[in-house]
Amino acid sequence: MKNIKDRCPICQGYKVEATTTFTVDLDFGVVVVRHVPAIVCEQCSTEWIDDVNAEKLESLINEAKVKHSMVEISEFPYFEKKVS
Repeated sequence: MKNIKDRCPICQGYKVEATTTFTVDLDFGVVVVRHVPAIVCEQCSTEWIDDVNAEKLESLINEAKVKHSMVEISEFPYFEKKVS
């Protein structure tokens, strides 16, 4: 049996690690970011994105605002360069 922390507060289904597609409407255009790591409820599909990944999303959205594109589709950056 899974720990109660692994239960969805909305429907009591189980939460699992997965990916999601994040979209935002910027009035002048739409940004779509695919394969964003998230915790997703298996039953109701409610999604949670942690603070670190939310900050990365915010950076991608700010870049899209500067470009002022009508449609921007991006892959979420999974791997970052590690400094040795």
